[in-house]
Amino acid sequence: MTEFAAEDLLDPPAYPSVGYAVLADRIGALMRSFDDVVFVQAEAVVALEAVAASLAKPGLRVLNVVTSPYGEYFATWLRRGGADVENVVAELGKPVELAAFQAALDGMERVDVVVLVHGEAANGSLNPLPAIAAAAKARGALLVVDAVASIGAHPFEVQTLGIDIAIIGPQKALAGPAGLSAISVSEAAWARIAEAPALRLSTLSLLDLKENWLDRGADALPGTPAPLEFWALDAALDRIEAEEEGVETVIERHQLAMRATRAGLRALGVALWIEDDAAASALVTAVPVPSGIDVDALVAAASAGEGTAISPGVGGVEALLVRLNHTAARAAYRPVLANVVAYGQALAALGQPVDLDAAIEAVATTYADAEPAGST
Repeated sequence: MTEFAAEDLLDPPAYPSVGYAVLADRIGALMRSFDDVVFVQAEAVVALEAVAASLAKPGLRVLNVVTSPYGEYFATWLRRGGADVENVVAELGKPVELAAFQAALDGMERVDVVVLVHGEAANGSLNPLPAIAAAAKARGALLVVDAVASIGAHPFEVQTLGIDIAIIGPQKALAGPAGLSAISVSEAAWARIAEAPALRLSTLSLLDLKENWLDRGADALPGTPAPLEFWALDAALDRIEAEEEGVETVIERHQLAMRATRAGLRALGVALWIEDDAAASALVTAVPVPSGIDVDALVAAASAGEGTAISPGVGGVEALLVRLNHTAARAAYRPVLANVVAYGQALAALGQPVDLDAAIEAVATTYADAEPAGST
C-alpha cells in the first residue's frame, strides 16, 4: 500500500467559485464539445442515472444498446420513469453487431433517443460509435453516450459525432478523481429534458442543476461542493494539458498500450476475447480463460507478479475472461510488460504451453517502433 500523510488531506481550501465554469470548459474541450457541461458531484454511475431519470417520461421511445450491466441499468432507470425501451443485446461480453443495431432501429416506427456505452472496461469491448451515431442522427433521435471508459483512451468528439448527451468520469484514462462526473448536454437534449413531466426537486434532476447553476451565471455550485474532488480534477487536467499534445498524447499512450498488450498475448500463443483490434478497448485487454483452468487460480497466479493489474471480467463473464489493465499510469511500457509476463508465467504454472520470450519481444518491439510520446 502506498504510504502518504492522510492528515495532509484535512482542511483543504475551498475551490474558487469562478473555477467551476473554467473546469467545465476544460472538460468540454477534452470531449470536443461546444455544448453546456455540468458536474454531478458523485461517481459516474450516479451521473448515468441522473441522465436516465431526467430524460425518462411516458411515451419516450428509446433504443438502448446493452453490452454490459450498465446498459441494463440504463433501461431500468428509463422504464422507471415511464419510457418505452427497446433493448438490442449483444453477445455476452462482446460489442454490439452493427447489423443487429440497425435491424432494431429499422424495426422501430419512432425512436426519440438512442443510448449506448462507448467502451466497456467490464469486458474489454468497444462499440461502433461513429456508425451508430450516424444511424441515430439519420432517424432524428437524440444520442446519449456513456464515455466513462473511453474518454482519454479513444478519440471522442461530441460535436463531430452529433452526441446530445455525453457522460464521463475522470477516474479511468484521465487519471482523475472518482467522486466527480461531468455531462455534456446539447440544446436539443435540454429541450427534451424540460418537456412535461420534468423531474424536479431531485438530486438526479439535470434541469434543477441547469437552473440553479448554468442559468445563474455558472458561479457557485449548488449544495456543498467537495473541494478535494475539484482540486484533484484540476490537477488531473493540468497533467493532461502538460503532455506534448494534451489529450491526443494520452489517447496515443492508451492505444499503444493496447497494441503492445495484444501483440504480446498473441506472441504468447493465447487467444484474445475480442479478436478484432478495432472493436477492443484501450483500457483493458480481455483474454478467455482456458478450458479446464479455474479463473480464481489463474487470477491469483497472475497477480503474484510485481506491478501487475489482472482481474476477472464483470457482468456475467467473471468465469469466462480475465482483464489485463493498462489504464491511466499503467498505459506505459513497464506495466504492460509486467502484465503480459505475469499472465504468461501463470499459464505456464498451470500447465498451459506459452512462448514467454516471443511475448516479451513483441511488447518491446511494439514500443520500440512507436512514437516517443507513447514510449515512456
